[in-house]
Amino acid sequence: MIVIINPNSTKAMTDAMVHAALCVGVTVEGWTSHDGPAAIQGPEDGAACIPPLLSLVRQASDAGARVIIIGCFDDTGLEPAREIARCPVIGIGQAAYHMAALAGPRFSVVTTLPVSVPVLEQNIQRYGFAPYLGRVRASGVAVLALESDLATAAPKVIAEIDRAVTEDDVKVVVLGCAGMVEIPELYDKNENIRLIDGVKMAARLAAVLSL
Repeated sequence: MIVIINPNSTKAMTDAMVHAALCVGVTVEGWTSHDGPAAIQGPEDGAACIPPLLSLVRQASDAGARVIIIGCFDDTGLEPAREIARCPVIGIGQAAYHMAALAGPRFSVVTTLPVSVPVLEQNIQRYGFAPYLGRVRASGVAVLALESDLATAAPKVIAEIDRAVTEDDVKVVVLGCAGMVEIPELYDKNENIRLIDGVKMAARLAAVLSL
């Protein structure tokens, strides 16, 4: 059993992540942290979501999960979750950075609001991927807008992807939010550009680790 835990309380995002995993041939159970904030945007939301998230990590581990995925690109609570769980715990941010570093010499990240940028930069530095980083860029799109108004939000994200390709001189762009799982299907401008979705990458890694 692979469990993906959404640390926020928006079930639609959990459902979207489960669907994204299924699209790459991986079956997961989606758990929603109903006591978490509606969205995680910046350090305050991240801190608020950790206690209920860790409670779900304990439950998943006790239920026999083979792998747990933390479905927040900030990798919120990842380190304490690994201390609690009796199985591997994957953060979708860390999974995405590993794949991006394999996919090309440099990558940029396109995320949601500016408040998320420092968190992602710190994670990239801590994981050792800073030498591969072009830039972490904010699209100005709120997390929940990716669920409630994708038709308006997607063009803004795509425009920032295009700016990353042009200004940062990269051919690999990491989608820096779990809510961006549908963006690759909407981005068809340049076949030479590889978009990295952390949810799908984490699902693939989880399938390997669960063997």
